[in-house]
Amino acid sequence: MDPRTILERLKERHDITQLNEMQQLMAATDARKLILLAPTGSGKTAAFTIRLLRFLGTSNGTVQVVILAPSRELVLQIADVIRPVAAGLKTVAFYGGHAMADETNSLAVTPDIIVATPGRLLDHLTRGNLDLSETKALILDEYDKSLELGFLDEMRRITRRMRSIEMIMLTSATPLADMPDFIPMRDAETVDFTRSATRPRLQTVRVNSPERDKLATLSDLLRSLPDGRAIVFVNHRESAERIYNHLKRNRFPVGLYHGGLEQRERQLAIDLFNNGTTPILISTDLGSRGLDIDDVNYVIHYHLPVSPESWTHRNGRTARMGASGTAYVIIADGDNIPDAVTWDRELYPSGKEPAEGGIRSHMATLYFNAGKKEKISRGDIAGFLMQKGGLPKDEVGKIVVNDHNAIVAVPRDKAQQTIDAVSPYRIKNTKVRISLIR
Repeated sequence: MDPRTILERLKERHDITQLNEMQQLMAATDARKLILLAPTGSGKTAAFTIRLLRFLGTSNGTVQVVILAPSRELVLQIADVIRPVAAGLKTVAFYGGHAMADETNSLAVTPDIIVATPGRLLDHLTRGNLDLSETKALILDEYDKSLELGFLDEMRRITRRMRSIEMIMLTSATPLADMPDFIPMRDAETVDFTRSATRPRLQTVRVNSPERDKLATLSDLLRSLPDGRAIVFVNHRESAERIYNHLKRNRFPVGLYHGGLEQRERQLAIDLFNNGTTPILISTDLGSRGLDIDDVNYVIHYHLPVSPESWTHRNGRTARMGASGTAYVIIADGDNIPDAVTWDRELYPSGKEPAEGGIRSHMATLYFNAGKKEKISRGDIAGFLMQKGGLPKDEVGKIVVNDHNAIVAVPRDKAQQTIDAVSPYRIKNTKVRISLIR
């Protein structure tokens, strides 16, 4: 694909007004074997998309590209970046928790680009749903995370079926300790943006907890923060549940994210965090990387991180792309403080709301029981809410359309009246039930 066309589509579809240094390099390089090292939030997905689309030709009836990623959320994020830019090429996303029947049906016309978790793609191959013998390009995104999660065997078995590879890319947020033995990468070109990725606008703060149980200190801290979005990191699922329930009882606008939840629950938690409905998220380290989350003002370490990498990846959720942010570390007497954990100042939170207002849920989320498979698009929903619901364009918040449902954020004080206004009408001649997510 012509580089100018790619750049025009990135600007048009993803509001990228100017390429960063990494993206410019990927627009210029002709390397066929690449290791791309870059921190979360640096524009890495757009960067490898540029290189990928420069390599690809037109649709030819074969699977031309396979992109493997370690999580459902990352698969969806990558597909959402590529799909609107790769016009004329069919992009599909395969992942656990997604209806296998829907994925199989999407193969009736052979896709050009497959973005998938290793386990789900191997499932399709085992069933005989796919032929990768003519696939030309392979991307292993967040390769180190895939190893961490135990996907080595699946990746090896998948690549054995790919006998025509001409271009390979590995991406990671940290330098790779182990190189794959199942693909030839010894002579690969390494593009390393981790060393230059300083975080001068990140401030770290020690928050002293007078008790071993940090719940009261966390509550006081959250009450005293100016309005914004915060991720509270813990080390265990059980702790995440306990803290979430405590904050929920105390009427904080809070969501929950950890690996013990169903994938649809995890995705909904991220969507509600992103759209402003629940601007406080309690998360295990699963939420520290590989997710499409932006504009986080505060990272709070309720538990001290278990490794230097955990400290780095958690803090990487804020102060991204030139923005400022603050990481708070709650420390009680007796805590064993790792060497990697440092701070710029100390704080004893008052628990009093700041004069400019504390963290607030300004948006509510409407649920539509129809989605892509019912031919409903983001544009359909936005137009429906503006024409029938009376909402101005700037009050229609983030819209997420899934296979058989969709959600959209609207101002909290207008949510119920919007539902009442649109309920008598149909979208594209389809009767859709609309309700408020509580």
